[in-house]
Amino acid sequence: MTTFTEPAGYPRVRRVGSFQELLTTPMANGVNALCWERSLAGNFGEVARALGSGEGIVAIDEDTLRALSVSAAGRRAIEVMLADQRLLRDQGLSPELNIIHAYPRDEEAEGIPTDVFSYHVDSAPVPADTWLCTYFGATSEGLLNEEAQRRVDVPETRAALLRLFGGAEGVDFEEFLRDRCYDLHYAPLPGARPYAFGIGSLWRIACATPENPVLPCVHRAPETKPGDVRLMMIS
Repeated sequence: MTTFTEPAGYPRVRRVGSFQELLTTPMANGVNALCWERSLAGNFGEVARALGSGEGIVAIDEDTLRALSVSAAGRRAIEVMLADQRLLRDQGLSPELNIIHAYPRDEEAEGIPTDVFSYHVDSAPVPADTWLCTYFGATSEGLLNEEAQRRVDVPETRAALLRLFGGAEGVDFEEFLRDRCYDLHYAPLPGARPYAFGIGSLWRIACATPENPVLPCVHRAPETKPGDVRLMMIS
């Protein structure tokens, strides 16, 4: 089982001991990621196998999960996921349970790949956080803000984007970057130390939103091989 790992002395991640603490702890003093580290009962791999093969990202509803033919350990895993989903729904959130066979790739990126395999931050026009938990498969990865650089600030990349834009630096160019989400993607600096979110841990991470008092959390989906699947919840 993959556990949550963090670089030594990393002050931006804070561990909490309960869902209530995860919900109510403010993002402040530079902390932009909260982790409720858990060891969950149940066989989540069995659930993933019972869901069968597929393509892309498939949303799983409660009826589908309850109809699966699984062992008692698989049934416990199902109840854990549904209970997590209810916890977030009770807070007015819209959590989705997914089995992920593959993510779409930005194969024709003209300037910067903008798929989820690229380190990025989430953004929203109103105050919001991203909530996520991986139950089975490879886990998401985070990166220290201090060890990341916006790709649009890399001179060679910025020059390439200016050529693609066909104009000069200015307000219109910045709007061009925002419209294509180029400004949300990051490159790790030399010596960067990514950390794994871990299996079973429920996370709340900061987004790029208006009046956010902290930097957004830089993260990405894990690289996977053909045939790998992930079972996760995200809101």
